Amino acid sequence: MDPPEHTDSPLSASLLPRDSSDRKATNRHKFRTGAKDLFVCILSFKNAASIATGPIVAISLWRFLHIGSDDTGRAAAMVAVISWVFIWWMTEAIPIAVTSLAPLFLLPVMQIQTASEVSKSYMNDTVFLLIGSFMLATAIEHYDLHRRMAMKLLTLLGGKLMDPWLLLLGFCVGPGFVSMWVHNTAAAVMMMPVGLGVLEKAMSTISQVTDEEMEVGEKRQDEGEDFSAAFLGTMEARGKEVEKMHVTRFAKAVVLAIGYAATIGGMATLTGTGVNLILAGLYESYFPEAEQITYLQWMMFGLPMACLLLVFLWLLLCVWFCPRSSVPSIARSLQDSHVLHDIASMGPISFAEIAILGVFGILILLWLTRSMGDFGGWSDLFNDYVGNGSVSILMATFLFIIPNRRREGEKLLSWSHCKAIPWGIILMLGGGFALANGMSASGLSDVISEQLDFLQDAPFLLVVPVIAILTSAMTEFTSNNSAATIFVSLLAQVASSIGLHPLFLMVPAAAAAQFSFMLPIATPANAIAYSSGYLSSIDMLLVGFFLKLFGIVSLSIVMPSLGAAVFKTNV
Repeated sequence: MDPPEHTDSPLSASLLPRDSSDRKATNRHKFRTGAKDLFVCILSFKNAASIATGPIVAISLWRFLHIGSDDTGRAAAMVAVISWVFIWWMTEAIPIAVTSLAPLFLLPVMQIQTASEVSKSYMNDTVFLLIGSFMLATAIEHYDLHRRMAMKLLTLLGGKLMDPWLLLLGFCVGPGFVSMWVHNTAAAVMMMPVGLGVLEKAMSTISQVTDEEMEVGEKRQDEGEDFSAAFLGTMEARGKEVEKMHVTRFAKAVVLAIGYAATIGGMATLTGTGVNLILAGLYESYFPEAEQITYLQWMMFGLPMACLLLVFLWLLLCVWFCPRSSVPSIARSLQDSHVLHDIASMGPISFAEIAILGVFGILILLWLTRSMGDFGGWSDLFNDYVGNGSVSILMATFLFIIPNRRREGEKLLSWSHCKAIPWGIILMLGGGFALANGMSASGLSDVISEQLDFLQDAPFLLVVPVIAILTSAMTEFTSNNSAATIFVSLLAQVASSIGLHPLFLMVPAAAAAQFSFMLPIATPANAIAYSSGYLSSIDMLLVGFFLKLFGIVSLSIVMPSLGAAVFKTNV
């Protein structure tokens, strides 16, 4: 039988190209799958390399490094331990919290400290100060008290007038104030939906102007329609487009304000961020006989620094994204936003909120008055046996005793709520203290001091700027807590070598470790702002650079002046 003749039927014509396209689609799918597998493989290799690098570097240093006149080798062993932990911290080879537990087995194995001695570093007064403050912050978040406080500040500063500049000030001050008392990330998470809600409402009031609408206006002119009417129609469409552009730029300012203010506000109080507590704890570990950093003392320094940065942030965002020429169009769009409606929907303040405010207010008062320098403090009544951690746990305990008056037998806080506490930060705090104590016990502190004598000739006025630049650069690529632990520990030894008060170097390092403003990955607050969809990476990079630069300049001026007076570094 002869083979069938070829026909150009529609069916066959449709099948042939479809087979070809299917093959192309299959090839594309295979390529994407292969690329994805390769990427996962590269990431896995990178992670495996990071994990292996820590112990390899540590073993090499322990085996071949000989430091000064140390015959026991304990100082070299301590360098090996620090290298292992810092490599894992910086590369995040494993979770940072787990890395923070490494000194528990490394220091005893290296025979630097016993297991019991290392374990005590993870539970001291500073750690319990953080745990108590986290419990109170958890209660505040559970009852949305932080949102009420932020919204009240927002309406007080600009919510009623709907002036864009005042409203922007509210979005700077609101998250900044809340982050003084709760975790920075929580402050950003809480305030970002408020800001996005305002922006979405403002954007919806602007009618979408399409290219077709612009063409219709121009066509009306071409067809001889009344020139003035057609011209006004075209200009109205263009005006709406300009108004939309102004509101879009204002949206960038709002999300940047929330993200940055949540970080800046944490600088103001000792418990505002883990970095400040790392500084206080490390100073106590290295210099136990010195007068320790008090809550009031840090606030006298940190609050002015935070206010300076917040004011600069506000002015920078106003000038950059919201010039006065754009204010009228933005204000028109904000008139219908729902800030005032959100306040009304929260209802009257509850008994539970009042009780938590009372407990937190008493705790803050106790923190501030425990030690007030030459004026003494209530701790004198107990011969300084009672610390900040003691009163933090005491006041947190009341949260498990006072009923919330919502349900029978229910208290203000239950232990199930405490699962949300960022225990990883607490473990990292303990790990930093363990390394600090290990440096003293191994003799590495003395070795470092001897090797850094040459820094005595360094120009005095350049010390703080150099520290701020190095620390703030590193904090863009690693966590603020990691950067602070590394630099503060090192500078505690440098200060002894060059004859300066330790806090003159340690405080700028801790403060600059919080200047992580340039990259979306630098802090969770930055990532939250970037994920809003209103920002490009260049927006955060440019604004963050100028904010960081201002922070470094301000710190270089404030530390030798106000800082010297507060921390008595000239004595």
